[in-house]
Amino acid sequence: MPRTEFSPSIASRPTYAPLRPHGAAPALMLADAEGAEALLELAAADPAVMDRAHLIYIPAGAAHGPRLRDLGAKMYHEAPSFSAALERYRKALLDAKMGTQLYLAGTEGLIGQGLAEALAAGLPADAIQSEHRGSIARRMQCVHCKGITENVTTDPFTCSHCGLTLFVRDHFSRRLGAFQGVCVDAETPGIVPEMKEIKA
Repeated sequence: MPRTEFSPSIASRPTYAPLRPHGAAPALMLADAEGAEALLELAAADPAVMDRAHLIYIPAGAAHGPRLRDLGAKMYHEAPSFSAALERYRKALLDAKMGTQLYLAGTEGLIGQGLAEALAAGLPADAIQSEHRGSIARRMQCVHCKGITENVTTDPFTCSHCGLTLFVRDHFSRRLGAFQGVCVDAETPGIVPEMKEIKA
């Protein structure tokens, strides 16, 4: 699956560039689903990137696991979900040595959560790269109840916590790893725009 090209937007909206290898520098890699393809291309560009890599993969229904395992990363682990991988990922961030590069690849939900954890652990922003692959579903926070709704694909959408109809904003919180949703009919109760699929 090719890298997703997103339309220009506001400054807080994340942008994603192709992953670039840093040779045999220590590396932590976190990917889900089609994000595996970005890591496969990274390793093809410079196989040495795997020599000191800890790779955590969440298949999410994709079948790239065997190919990733064959790359020969120093450590390789598969998990069924981000929450299942979280303790391992946090430990890897805590154990990261100076110069460690973090590679995040896959959906915006995974990238956002992986980025938030890395920044909270003190990894410098210039040591973090991300590349979007796969679904353009968003991880959204309701600004009213603070609840998080995963895999939002329509605009507006219904908050899974408080039931408000929310507008899908491009404003992104790096601290929360989520986009922000605002009540769409706060000033005109009951008047809700037609629901549309989110576009890149």
